[in-house]
Amino acid sequence: MAKYKSKFVCQECGYESPKWMGKCPGCGSWNRMTEEVISSTSHSQPHVPHTEAARVEGIADIDTTLEPRVKTHMAEFDRVLGGGIVPGSLVLVGGDPGIGKSTLLLQVSHAIAEQGLTVLYVSGEESAKQIKLRADRLGTLSKNIYILPETDLERLEELMKRVVPHFLIIDSIQTVYRPTLGSAPGSVSQVRECTAYLLRIAKTLNIATFIVGHVTKEGMIAGPRMLEHMVDAVLYFEGERHHTYRILRAVKNRFGSTNEMGIFEMREGGLAEVTNPSELFLAERPQGVAGSAVVASMEGSRPVLVEVQALVSQTVFGNPRRTATGIDHNRISMLMAVLEKRLGLYLSSYDAFVNVAGGVRLDEPAVDMGVALAIASSYKEQAIPPQDVYIGEIGLTGEVRGVSRIEQRVREAKKLGFSRCIIPMKNARGWSIPEGIQVIGVETVQEVLQVALGG
Repeated sequence: MAKYKSKFVCQECGYESPKWMGKCPGCGSWNRMTEEVISSTSHSQPHVPHTEAARVEGIADIDTTLEPRVKTHMAEFDRVLGGGIVPGSLVLVGGDPGIGKSTLLLQVSHAIAEQGLTVLYVSGEESAKQIKLRADRLGTLSKNIYILPETDLERLEELMKRVVPHFLIIDSIQTVYRPTLGSAPGSVSQVRECTAYLLRIAKTLNIATFIVGHVTKEGMIAGPRMLEHMVDAVLYFEGERHHTYRILRAVKNRFGSTNEMGIFEMREGGLAEVTNPSELFLAERPQGVAGSAVVASMEGSRPVLVEVQALVSQTVFGNPRRTATGIDHNRISMLMAVLEKRLGLYLSSYDAFVNVAGGVRLDEPAVDMGVALAIASSYKEQAIPPQDVYIGEIGLTGEVRGVSRIEQRVREAKKLGFSRCIIPMKNARGWSIPEGIQVIGVETVQEVLQVALGG
């Protein structure tokens, strides 16, 4: 009779211990050590897919001819992946419960199946009837989509030999398990081993695989941090459940840029692409109100115009508050220090609240000019001209530094009807300015304030 013993595994980092501990020595988290039963008599190697033996090759002799990417004809989805799905890739899709991950992958499956390719959709959370009802509602029924309500990965390999799919979708990685492991589905050991198993299947059988991952209350994908290192791409599906817009963002991509962003709108018939996100983010912009400025940010290869709002008010506490949503908090503190030192705006006794409208997160320094101007506008109670767009990085000495891709940003502003762009002086020369829009070059933050607010 087999003897069993247990170990305690941290559900955050995978640290193993023979006894329970309140604080994990690996990552420092509390109350995350969970007991897992292991067999002491089983020393057999876990089953892996049958593959050909690897061989040693000279680096100059390796064939680098790549298979063409598979287009899903969903422009926003293809953009985030870097131009389409790479055969043999393993992609992790994470997001809050109910945000629309399964809906997105079902629509992607339909787009792939319409090209004559076979898709195997493995669901560990829903029955085949439930998926059929959703597909009927979304209008994504196709003879090339096969549904498999299964959680045992080793049985999955046997069934794959009958279907031989071109694409594989696992929904979700926390529900599937390997029977050779004694731990429960969703544990650190199971998630790590199941992902490694799917990675081997994807690479050896050249099957593009998408796996859905649950997220923790902190917004991170549940499971060990190693999970994100094992896959080829990590996509986050973000958005508020009570709002219609969703953002698909790549935080890791071995086959494309990690700065790309796709915008979708959740409708009754599924997810619809938003081809002009700038128009979406500026749709509810107020007119003639102090503290509102429009900036041009590059999201991957696409310029996006976004509204930045600021509210500066007299503090009632000893220490003034600095709150930022959608932008780095430390960047706000730095810009306020520059405004106080270089322009004489005494902000040390004022609370400051900065928000990026539309739920977008801005990380590049090219939005500094617009953020600083929104803060100064709210402080002075003067509205910024509504037809202005501000582009530029601000240094600690108050200088305005140049940015990249200025032509694309200015053209996007012209397309949306803006009449004036305030940009760094360095970027104001050496290129042809489009007709119908005025471009003003500035060198210091004092000049920005003079142009926008008259002093």
